[in-house]
Amino acid sequence: MRYWLMKSEPDDCSIDDLAAMPEQTVAWYGVRNYQARNFMMNQMTVGDWVLFYHSSCPEPGIAGIAQVASPAYPDATQFDASSRFFDPKSRPEQPRWFNVDVRFVRKTRLIGLPELRDTPELANMRVLARGNRLSITPVDPDEWRFITETMLELKTDEL
Repeated sequence: MRYWLMKSEPDDCSIDDLAAMPEQTVAWYGVRNYQARNFMMNQMTVGDWVLFYHSSCPEPGIAGIAQVASPAYPDATQFDASSRFFDPKSRPEQPRWFNVDVRFVRKTRLIGLPELRDTPELANMRVLARGNRLSITPVDPDEWRFITETMLELKTDEL
């Protein structure tokens, strides 16, 4: 079991959008960074836990909890010439970009970026590292427990 922080722009897909989707599941499409893609392809497994993070918005931060709901599969947007994620070098027989499906678990109070930065127990979180731009980062199990149990006051069976 692994833990992840996955960033989404709320204008594209917010935690509320995810909660309203059929089967409360969305394809995590549009990732165009090889390291983030490799996390999905090589390390994510169905059932891994996700901190759903709103980014590129007035109040960035953790907005909910989700789970990885599928193994990695080719991202269809790479083949769609009308998509902003189109990749002319990618071919269906040899795709470059992959995504996983993510399923809604629960909305939480927003844990904003300033609160994350001001929490000593989270000082080593990759999302807080200077210059980090990755849309997907691993979360240490101790960081996961601190966020869910201490900051959100959730018990494992409440997830």
